[in-house]
Amino acid sequence: MKQHEQMPLVALARGEGPWLYDVDNKRYLDAISSWWVNLFGHANPTINAAIKEQLDTLEHAMLAGCTHQPVIELSERLGALTGGVLGHAFYASDGASAVEIALKMSSHYWRNRGQPEKNEYVCLANSYHGETIGALGVTDVKLFRDAYAPLVRGAHVVASPDARGALRGESAADVAQRALLSVRDLFEVRSAQIAAIIVEPLVQCAGGMAMHDASYLSGLRELCDHYHVHLIADEIAVGCGRTGTFFACEQAGIWPDLLCLSKGLSGGYLPLSVVLTRDGIYQAFYHDETTRGFLHSHSYTGNPLACRAALATLDLFHSGKVLENNRNKSATLSKYLEPLMAHPNVKNFRQCGTIFAFDVLVGGEDAASLFAQRFFEIGLRHELLIRPIGQTVYFMPPYVLSDSDLELLAWRTRSTLEYVLHMFD
Repeated sequence: MKQHEQMPLVALARGEGPWLYDVDNKRYLDAISSWWVNLFGHANPTINAAIKEQLDTLEHAMLAGCTHQPVIELSERLGALTGGVLGHAFYASDGASAVEIALKMSSHYWRNRGQPEKNEYVCLANSYHGETIGALGVTDVKLFRDAYAPLVRGAHVVASPDARGALRGESAADVAQRALLSVRDLFEVRSAQIAAIIVEPLVQCAGGMAMHDASYLSGLRELCDHYHVHLIADEIAVGCGRTGTFFACEQAGIWPDLLCLSKGLSGGYLPLSVVLTRDGIYQAFYHDETTRGFLHSHSYTGNPLACRAALATLDLFHSGKVLENNRNKSATLSKYLEPLMAHPNVKNFRQCGTIFAFDVLVGGEDAASLFAQRFFEIGLRHELLIRPIGQTVYFMPPYVLSDSDLELLAWRTRSTLEYVLHMFD
């Protein structure tokens, strides 16, 4: 709040494609998709038309005892994208709510199966899964967790497979294997009490874009099967094509027991999240007793407008070679970023699909704490909307950037970096 006394909020007026425009018509390239939600650009005509059409027929109706065509079609299409493995959908409004649902569903499943003692959770070091009370319990970022620690029921924390932790001569796969040993050791002792482990597949986003090898996911699936622990995949940020496949889990050739999806699901238009799960979990709640049913609800579950936006988003994936085009765009951006990669203050340059990140060496504790704020400020002057996580600069842009946009992003980022580093000299 005090920062905005010195740096006023950016008063946005409109958006078009990857660009946002303020009230003075100054433009900003949305290099982070407005916190990772916008997939196909602002004011996308396909999504606009779908929402407008839906608005004239049904804006909202409760799902308690009712249903409607958009939520049925969306559920069927999402389930089909998993090959029918995750054929059941439970809707909410945002990512943290989806995490809460998955956690509750896992614990309640074990209680219904006669194992109520299985009510503990496991998360990765430096993981982030949301800021509601339950989600904070499986979040290991001190900034978010510690202020509310007295309210939070903590989870077991296991080693992160972050590839930046590689020792001399180690590969990302080696780091993943070491991290799996941490999980195995915990499961050996506590699996009788553990309901689920939650992980962001391939990229721990809010934890500083920590990327890991896909073998970690396949190894985790094996451990969960062996020790009878649910695997929850938090694909809220990494789903919908961000990592190069529609679901990040696909790159490991596995499916979790519960999968959380949000952010890009509606193309960045309306709040919507979903938990997809297996038939075996669904059947555990199929009973005459109400207390054995899954107990969670909110007024806007499966909102028709949000579901219609999500269906239009899936249509855009279906109508074009989105994932193939994204690979080409990422290759082009990598080429433009080569001079930045060689910068002496840049380290750990990394990429996963359309997610790019690098860490910046900044001298002094005060400089490090101010880096993100300064980079954001100077980036705006260079027509860039970028919000670093600490000393990690990242891109997670919409899928509609042209070659000229990609070139501008690379060169303006370098100019911004040079300017910021000069400020700390």
